[in-house]
Amino acid sequence: MSRSGSRSRSGSRSGSRGRTWVKTTIGVVLTGIMLFPVYWMLNVSLTRDQDMRKSPPDLLPLHGTLAGYRTVLDEQLPYLGTSLVIGLGTVVLTVALSAPAGYALAKLRPRGGGILNFVLLAAQMIPGIIMAMGFYAIYLQLGLLQSVPGLIVADSTLAVPFGVLIFTAFMSGIPGELLQAATTDGAGPLRTFWSIVLPISRNAVVTVSLFAFLWSWSDFIFASTLVNGGAQEPITLGIYHYIGNNNQQWNAIMATAVVASLPATVILVLAQRYVAAGVTAGAVKD
Repeated sequence: MSRSGSRSRSGSRSGSRGRTWVKTTIGVVLTGIMLFPVYWMLNVSLTRDQDMRKSPPDLLPLHGTLAGYRTVLDEQLPYLGTSLVIGLGTVVLTVALSAPAGYALAKLRPRGGGILNFVLLAAQMIPGIIMAMGFYAIYLQLGLLQSVPGLIVADSTLAVPFGVLIFTAFMSGIPGELLQAATTDGAGPLRTFWSIVLPISRNAVVTVSLFAFLWSWSDFIFASTLVNGGAQEPITLGIYHYIGNNNQQWNAIMATAVVASLPATVILVLAQRYVAAGVTAGAVKD
């Protein structure tokens, strides 16, 4: 019995290891397939113009060149700077609006809070092009077309509903005793929010800030509708114009895409720990 049991356990462990290797291999292959476009973008950005139409193409930039990246520095920096301003402005406006709203829904329990939550969910379902047309009509009357502040406000409409939901979920987990202690010490709702709730909610703040920045950085619909042709355009329009005006220099186009991807990638890597905590909000355990 003992020998047969040992053989059974050994076979079970071997089968488990075999299944693990199969799953790992499948995961690696699928990840490679999904990341291949990113690798190819980087490969093309380093490829010389004369090697661009080789058949079959080089899988590695054997004769790499940085000419595309020099073009980015010469021609695309203004677009990158504008995108950075828009992204940071969207983050500030989104957090400034969504954090107090989330606190009110989570702890102050105003009348109609359930209806407001439903409205926020419904707002996220509205197609961006419909909102862009609405903003165009409004901005045309207000003189805000082709302006950076107007684009910041428009981009924030995508991030604020998401931010309110994240802050509400996170702040609902803050112990009531902690807020009661602050009230006992003489702190009002605003002081409690600023001194107690907001510092505790740093994971939610980072999560909302990250997604707000990513949405504004990658936005094309609002940018092409509201600021196209203006003096200050984001990098998404910079890439679009570059493809339209010079569709032969693919190394420069791909170099622009690589450079445009770097800020979001770096921020995501640095903030992933806070994002993981923020999107699983509901408890305050630091």
